[in-house]
Amino acid sequence: MSLRYDTVSFLSDYGLGDEFVGVVKSVIRSIAPEVTVVDITHDIAPHDVRAGGLALARSAQYLVPGVVLAVVDPGVGGNRRAVAVEVGDGASVLVGPDNGLLAPAVAMVGGATRAVELTADHLHVASPGPTFAGRDVFAPVAAHLCAGTRLDEVGTDIPVHSLTPGVVPVSRTEGERIHAEVLWIDRFGNLQVNLDPAEIESLGDGVRLTVGDVGRNVRRVSTYGDLERGEMGVLVDSYGLVAVSVNRGSAALELSGVEGDAVTFEPADSAPATPFHTPVQLQPRRSDERA
Repeated sequence: MSLRYDTVSFLSDYGLGDEFVGVVKSVIRSIAPEVTVVDITHDIAPHDVRAGGLALARSAQYLVPGVVLAVVDPGVGGNRRAVAVEVGDGASVLVGPDNGLLAPAVAMVGGATRAVELTADHLHVASPGPTFAGRDVFAPVAAHLCAGTRLDEVGTDIPVHSLTPGVVPVSRTEGERIHAEVLWIDRFGNLQVNLDPAEIESLGDGVRLTVGDVGRNVRRVSTYGDLERGEMGVLVDSYGLVAVSVNRGSAALELSGVEGDAVTFEPADSAPATPFHTPVQLQPRRSDERA
């Protein structure tokens, strides 16, 4: 039987310290041995559906057409549906829990053209318990789709509008102040926020941003290299969203920011934007000080 899809792109919150990822990939290979599995990431924080959905959305337009297997599933074994969502009239199929995880990526590529609930139990792996759906339901379904099984053979049609939407925050504007939220912090400490570049153009080249009780005057720049070493700035990141960055440093550390934090942007005040430095002086301990 010729393959319908030859690639499975796999995202999860399983991590790599346990056997979970390897077992899921082995289940896929046992059913569709010619399929290539691409690991998007398995370092999503446990149960963080929002972070998993955003990571999937950031990746979606760059993934090879095929099957996308996404598993961040705090409701495993419960009432949430297991689904396969077709996009692009069959160009790709996303397989995973119907808990909002798939929704941002589906929207990013133009919306769903069809969806099924995974009710074909005979295609699933028999198991002693219901808590490893990635191995027992999603992986075998992804593999069977690659091996040529039709969408209507893996489940029962459901209305695409019944799929659980993703939870993606929306910015709002009050006068000259824009209220946004930190969507993602990468390993370099850059803060991606839920703003399109056009939303802050009206603020000018100098911007005042505030995270919690920490405020800073910064410049809007085109690249990291436009910033002095240690200087914080605002730029458009590789996904087309506004990001707060520090050249050779971490904006997250300097602003004490975490994902989900509120961020406000407004025109800069009269104070100049300067690089951030924290001088540290080490002095010998006085002999009369206690250890």
